[in-house]
Amino acid sequence: MAEPNTTGQTKGNGGKKIIGLVVLLALAVGGFYYWTEAQKVETTDDAQIDGHIISISPRISGHVVEVLVEDEQVVKKGDVLVRLDPKDYEIAVEKARADLADSEAALGSSRTDVPLTTATTNSTLVGAESARRDAAAAISMAEKQQAVAQAKVDTAQANVRVAQANAVRSQQDVNRYKSLVAKDEISRQQYDQTSATLDSDKAVIEARKADVVEAQKGVASAEVAVEQARARLAQADATVQAARTGPQQVAITESRVKASQAKVAQQRAALDQAELSLSYVTITAPADGVIGKTGVNAGQNVDVGQEMMALVPLEGLWVTANFKENQLRNLKQGQKVKIEVDADGRDYSGRVERVAGASGARMSLLPPENATGNYVKVVQRIPVRISIDPGQNQDHALRPGMSVTPVVSIR
Repeated sequence: MAEPNTTGQTKGNGGKKIIGLVVLLALAVGGFYYWTEAQKVETTDDAQIDGHIISISPRISGHVVEVLVEDEQVVKKGDVLVRLDPKDYEIAVEKARADLADSEAALGSSRTDVPLTTATTNSTLVGAESARRDAAAAISMAEKQQAVAQAKVDTAQANVRVAQANAVRSQQDVNRYKSLVAKDEISRQQYDQTSATLDSDKAVIEARKADVVEAQKGVASAEVAVEQARARLAQADATVQAARTGPQQVAITESRVKASQAKVAQQRAALDQAELSLSYVTITAPADGVIGKTGVNAGQNVDVGQEMMALVPLEGLWVTANFKENQLRNLKQGQKVKIEVDADGRDYSGRVERVAGASGARMSLLPPENATGNYVKVVQRIPVRISIDPGQNQDHALRPGMSVTPVVSIR
C-alpha cells in the first residue's frame, strides 16, 4: 500500500495561511487608515439647510383689491405681491398738501409782518416823542400866555383903582366947589368943569372895569390852553410808552414766525407720512425667493402686521448642524466643511461659522427640568452654524429644511 503525499498538502495549507495573514494585515491597515481618517473629521446626520423666512405683512390697514402671487411662485425683489385700495390714502395726501399750502401761506404773511412791525413801531416812537416835545412846548407857551393874561388883569385892576381914586378926588372937588359957587367965590364955569371931570372919571372907572373883565377872560382862556396842553402831553407820554413796547411787539411777531415755521414743518411731515402710507398700498417682495403660506384674498380687509404670506429667500442659506457636545472640543471657527446634500447627492463646501450659546434642549420652548431626582445623563446636542461658500447655489437647488451631512475637517 502506497503512503499519502503530505508534502503537497502542507504546501497548500501554508499558502492559505499566508493569504489569510495578508488579508488580516490588509484589513488591519485599512482599519487603521479608516480610524486615522475618522480622527481627522467630525460629522453628524442631525443637520439641515437653514435660512430666513420673511413674513409678508402690510404696514397699513386696508382693503385688498388684488393678490398677484400664489404658493410656490418664484418672485424677484421688487415684484408686486399685493395691492390695497389706495383711495383713502390718496385723499389723506391731498388733505396734507392743502394743509401744508395753508401753513406756508401763513408763514409768508407772518414773515412780512416782522419788518412791517419793526418799521411801524420805530415810526410810532419817533412820532410820539416828537408829539411829546410839541406838547411840552405848548404847555410852556400856554403858561407864558397865562402869565401875560394875569399881568393884564393886574394892570387893569390897578387902572380901576387909579380911576376910582381920580373919581373920588373929582367928587370931592365938586362937593367943595358947589358951596363956593353958591357964595360966588368961584365961577360957574369952573364948577361945571369940575363936574365934567367927575363924570369923565366915572366913565374911566367903567372902562377900566371892562378891561379887568376882558383880562380875566384872557386868564381863563390861558388856563384852558394850559390844561389842554398838559392833556396832550399826557397823551403823548402814553403814546411814547406804548411805542417803546415796539421790541416786544417785534419779538411777538418773530415768535409767530417761528410758530408758523414749526407748523409748516409739522404739515410737511404729515404730508411725508401720508405719501409714505400711500406707497404702502403696493406690497412688493423684499428679496428674491419663493412664496409660501399665502393666506389673503382679494376683497379681504387686513390690519397692520397681519401675516398675508411668507417669502423664502434662496440666497444667504446656511447649515445648522446639531453636534454632540463631546464633538465640540475639536470644532473651531473657520474649519472647512464638506456638506453632503441628500436631495441631489451633491457635495457643497463651507466653513464653521459659529457655535450656539446653548443646547437645543435649553433653547426649546419647554426646557428639561432636571431637579426632580430622576436625572438621567443624556449627551446634549449643540447647534453649530456652517456657512456655505459663495457661488455654489446659483441654480437655487438648496431649500431650507433639506437634510444634509456635514463633514468637518478638524486637522
